[in-house]
Amino acid sequence: MTATQPETTSDQHDTRAGSSSPSRDIALVAAFAALISASAYVGAIPVGSAGVPITLQTLTVMLAGCILGPVRGFSAVTLYLALGAVGLPVFAEHSSGIGVFSGPSGGYLVAFPIAAALGGFLVKYVARERRTRALVVFACSITASILVIHLLGILGMMLYFDVSFREAGTYDLPFWIGDVVKTSLVAMIAAEVHRAFPQLLHRD
Repeated sequence: MTATQPETTSDQHDTRAGSSSPSRDIALVAAFAALISASAYVGAIPVGSAGVPITLQTLTVMLAGCILGPVRGFSAVTLYLALGAVGLPVFAEHSSGIGVFSGPSGGYLVAFPIAAALGGFLVKYVARERRTRALVVFACSITASILVIHLLGILGMMLYFDVSFREAGTYDLPFWIGDVVKTSLVAMIAAEVHRAFPQLLHRD
């Protein structure tokens, strides 16, 4: 007689395919923290009188959230900020240290992990099965960017320059066109990743 192997249902297979392990999560968080660090050096161009440079960080921060989900996305960006805070030159223009958080770009830095978490939350829980559509991911990412990154960035410059919200908002305006372009890239990349790996967000 031969033993009958228990049937493996498609649901059980899907659960295992989407299962997460601590080592894999740590690797993903570390990889995206490194990606955010690298993006700080690419195209760091100071704009306007505020002296806050344009970088690719918004792209990689929102990628972390929209691809990894709210928890791992938040963790990756927080790890990046922690590395810069302890002295590694991973912030824009090779800067580092706690003092950067009290500078003109401090509000943007503080906003990054929150924006990644919000973007990841929207993609995971609001977009759901529509996360493979670039336009839907774009809406999730740009919402997080506007509500968190731009808002906290403006508030940070208000405090640093001691100006009104309206005036600080004019300092933020040069970043908008670039952010629309970067968000479009986030949407296309994240949608393709979730199309290829549909279980990626199931255990975040």
